[in-house]
Amino acid sequence: MDANILQQLVRDRAEKRAVALATRLTDGIQKLVYPSDTQEEKWLIEAASQVLASDRGAIVEGPGGEWFLNPFNPPLRLILVGAVHIAQPLSQMGRIAGYDVTVVDPRTSFASPERFPEMRLLTSWPDEAMAALAPDARTAIVTLTHDPKLDDPALQAALRSPAFYIGALGSKKTHASRVARLSDAGFSQDEIARIHGPVGLAIGARSPAEIAISIMAEITETLRK
Repeated sequence: MDANILQQLVRDRAEKRAVALATRLTDGIQKLVYPSDTQEEKWLIEAASQVLASDRGAIVEGPGGEWFLNPFNPPLRLILVGAVHIAQPLSQMGRIAGYDVTVVDPRTSFASPERFPEMRLLTSWPDEAMAALAPDARTAIVTLTHDPKLDDPALQAALRSPAFYIGALGSKKTHASRVARLSDAGFSQDEIARIHGPVGLAIGARSPAEIAISIMAEITETLRK
């Protein structure tokens, strides 16, 4: 690999920028391709976007022969607001699925290492935590507390971010009240529609672990489809 390409790839990784390394198989020529690039050939940008979306390398046919595209995505992140019972299995499932998991809750009796061993915990208020975490397009955010003082600031920050998934635990009645509060806060219906609420796929889940499964399944569906 060319040293300049390697150095740029290292910078992209450090700055959490999605990029595909394209290698022409006929002669080994390489280049970095970004989904937002307006100067690169359209077919190559589209192909790079597809491999980045799937997180899987692929060989594609181009005008000059076959190219191998290797995706380099920023890490997947899962931010859980509320160190409640459901957060315990959900945080473990998220980590198993390859997410960098952070649990946010200012209530230290909930957000404790004993309840969340080897998990990153932030005990600042959700709006402060979200500002520090700076969710990107590879971030999923789930609020779990049922407490507007904790959930609403997190949801407002999430809606201002490019997070690919936003979910909020609660019944349809709870979500209707949440929607009304967000509308009063100035968010449009289209913006609020980004929130998956009630959160999770409708699989009849009852226990905390089953609800966690339904949430993780919906996050996966949103990411991959």
